[in-house]
Amino acid sequence: MSEYKTLLVSRDDGLATIALNRPERLNAIGGGLEEELGRALAEVADDPAVRAVLLRGEGRAFCAGGDVKDMAGRAAGEIAPSPAQQVYQLLHGRRILETILSVPQPIVAAVHGYAMGLGATIALFCDVVVAAEDAQFADTHVSIGLVAGDGGAVAWPLAMPLGAARYYLMTGDRVSGTEAARLGLALRAVPAGDLLDEATMIARRLADAAPLAVQGTKATVNKIVKERLNLLIDLGLALEGGTFVSDDHKEAAAAFVEKRKPTFRGR
Repeated sequence: MSEYKTLLVSRDDGLATIALNRPERLNAIGGGLEEELGRALAEVADDPAVRAVLLRGEGRAFCAGGDVKDMAGRAAGEIAPSPAQQVYQLLHGRRILETILSVPQPIVAAVHGYAMGLGATIALFCDVVVAAEDAQFADTHVSIGLVAGDGGAVAWPLAMPLGAARYYLMTGDRVSGTEAARLGLALRAVPAGDLLDEATMIARRLADAAPLAVQGTKATVNKIVKERLNLLIDLGLALEGGTFVSDDHKEAAAAFVEKRKPTFRGR
């Protein structure tokens, strides 16, 4: 497989392991991680020797989502993306989710520490989620003044009761790994020390199963996810794009860096 700067990728007897590797930023999206993850998944999808994929994070988190420090830099004018870059940033959420869904092999996510925003969505778009009991899931878009438009509105209501999904998406409240398993966000929650063994065992079981049967079943079930994605994602990304340039988002990003409570004014 290719060399990566933000991932660790390995293969072992039909099982590919992809580890997000920006531990100093809690594996936040940035620094080329998203592009490399898409490339690694595409390579896996084209490799008939790979029967299953294990996705995990290095360090203290699975994926903290968008890099809020980078957002604060944009909001303050320190980082000035071109119009083309802004369009790409709006589209990137859809692109990575479509890539995950296009991988024919089953993907098992091993979630420890933080799975926030797009990080939570990436985990929930995998086929099986195994969580550490003390993991923290949250869609934190609203907390930083953004619409939860890049897949959270698709994944959370599919995984849990609609009323609960509405609450967690509109508040950004965190869900522990134990509670995630109870609500349906995760298949099961295990002690943190057992997470990798448990997730690997499930991924290995899928890798050892009849590949045509497993992959065909995944493709069939994922029609539901793809239809929901196509129904919601364009509106969600358009509304999220609007909030990216809002004063409330600038205030939330600045408050995060300054470690204070933001004051929202609805503009």
